[in-house]
Amino acid sequence: MRIGLIVPGFSANATDWCIPALRNFVRCLATSDEVHVLTLRYPRPASHYELFGAHVTAMGGGDRRGFGSVDLWRRALSVVVTEHRRRPFDVLHAFWATESGMLAAFAGRILGVPTVVSIAGGELVGFRDLGYGDQLVRRERLKVGLALRLADVVTAGSTYLLGLARPWIGSHRSNQLQRAPLGVDIQLFRPRPDRSRPGARSVIHVASLVPVKDQQCLLHAIAQLRSQNHDVRLEIAGSGPLEPGLRMLARDLGITPAVGFRGEVRHDILPSFYQSGDAFVLSSRHEAQSLAALEAAACGTPVVGTAVGIVPELAPEAALSVPVGDPGVLARAIGEILSDSACRRSMAEAARARVECSFSVEQCVARFRAIYRQLDHRPCSDP
Repeated sequence: MRIGLIVPGFSANATDWCIPALRNFVRCLATSDEVHVLTLRYPRPASHYELFGAHVTAMGGGDRRGFGSVDLWRRALSVVVTEHRRRPFDVLHAFWATESGMLAAFAGRILGVPTVVSIAGGELVGFRDLGYGDQLVRRERLKVGLALRLADVVTAGSTYLLGLARPWIGSHRSNQLQRAPLGVDIQLFRPRPDRSRPGARSVIHVASLVPVKDQQCLLHAIAQLRSQNHDVRLEIAGSGPLEPGLRMLARDLGITPAVGFRGEVRHDILPSFYQSGDAFVLSSRHEAQSLAALEAAACGTPVVGTAVGIVPELAPEAALSVPVGDPGVLARAIGEILSDSACRRSMAEAARARVECSFSVEQCVARFRAIYRQLDHRPCSDP
């Protein structure tokens, strides 16, 4: 099959770890299909290149807004039409139901090519207190609405996200909404043979330091555990605008010596970071899926997380799922795992087995291929 993949950003070269999940997806998909990636915003220079077995067209949109965005969309549609005339696409697939999803679905209607739009972030939420989510901005709501209405199939990476998407799709199109998560490289992310260590228990967290990840809740949970004489240390991998405030909060809570801010950790060395933890903790207010939780699980690290994204689907064998925004409940769940070595071992084994069974890159790409084949044998739906 010939697949046109439209995304906001993609790796500029083999050493650029831009959106690792998409790198893995394209690399695996291109082993048996012809893949043309159209990347709208990143890399910034407009260019054509070959990478991971795919041809990549970078539109170089950068931070253009307003009329600059309109020109970008016009040029992107022109590229899709030209490529389709050169050799027809069998399917157009977009990640994120924003401008990439809108363009893919619109191009599909123009060309008569079936389209898949994958919801992959905050398209369906709007948290005014956090300033997060595409539903806060009218023009973004319009893009999302067009993408979901015009697409032949809409996918979501978790059951949680399916629940948010159903009202947008409607009961008459329910068969066009499918769960299709992105996968983890289980050869890169794997358990360390010996996980026994003396000393303080280590809790790890991998996320951008931005409001929707709610690291304040996590720091309060760690402070509660420390006040209850748990010898626990928190290691945070990630950077973002909230780092100064989070450091200040750790100081005010009296836990600065027990919190390490590691900054950005390169993707290829993340496995050793996950392997170093007795538990991985997710504190987010919203996740479309959470690849970090799956990467930790693949490394045999038990997951404690808020009931968003993929976490509820890993519970109870491979994860503990807790309500959003409750540091007391989060602290109790972390403490439960840290205090019970048999529980940690059982959850570690279950976590790895669950990822091997359902979330490898190869399995997840196979699900998308099945969707493509299904679409290739039926006409596009009416708008």
